[in-house]
Amino acid sequence: MADRDAVGDGGPVTDNIATGSPASDIPSPADGYVGDPAVRAEWDNRYADREQLWSGRPNGALVAEVAGLVPGRVLDVGCGEGADAVWLAHGGWDVTALEVSGVALARAAGHARDAGLIVQWVHAELTEAALPPASFDLVSAQYPALLRTADAAAERALLAAVAPGGVLLLVHHAGMDTQPAHESGFDPADYVWPSMVTELLDDDWEIEVDEQRPRVAPDGGAGAHHTDDVVLRVRRLR
Repeated sequence: MADRDAVGDGGPVTDNIATGSPASDIPSPADGYVGDPAVRAEWDNRYADREQLWSGRPNGALVAEVAGLVPGRVLDVGCGEGADAVWLAHGGWDVTALEVSGVALARAAGHARDAGLIVQWVHAELTEAALPPASFDLVSAQYPALLRTADAAAERALLAAVAPGGVLLLVHHAGMDTQPAHESGFDPADYVWPSMVTELLDDDWEIEVDEQRPRVAPDGGAGAHHTDDVVLRVRRLR
């Protein structure tokens, strides 16, 4: 779901995702998808419109921020076509990748199989997925299209997934949160932005990075015109 080059992108992986089923340790309905069918349909249609939506390369901010981390268990939120998930698995991470689009997940699974890597895939919305709480050393959300709610459900789900000592890395396009609603129907007020996550932090968290920086963008892919990122990296202390 995440618009990795615009609002998201991602190896043998488990074959279960090709049939739409999620990671084996996470319960789900029989159809393998947990979430709003309308959200799934919207993103399936978007991916189906193009043979490849994103660049196929890992996001630059992720590469930069993960460089100093010891590989552990990572949750890739809105994994798209799997470029980040495959890159992380190559780097020795135990990857769980979450996505609402079955079309995108099928592509991601193919990339993972071709690379001879194992990734656990979850076909669900973040707020509906039965993710094990406080269990990921890294939660990566690269340009996620997370819908805003009055109870801050998506923001709280991101934070809840991080293990003590672990890191949440949230990257988004700078300036998008202040744009007016577009004629196309996109309204920034409908989505979660990094500042909304920082508002929820308490003494259990330490902000390591909270800045705007030039974007290191992969060549090609939707959204390649964005020039600057907002990078939020926070560590859970306990």
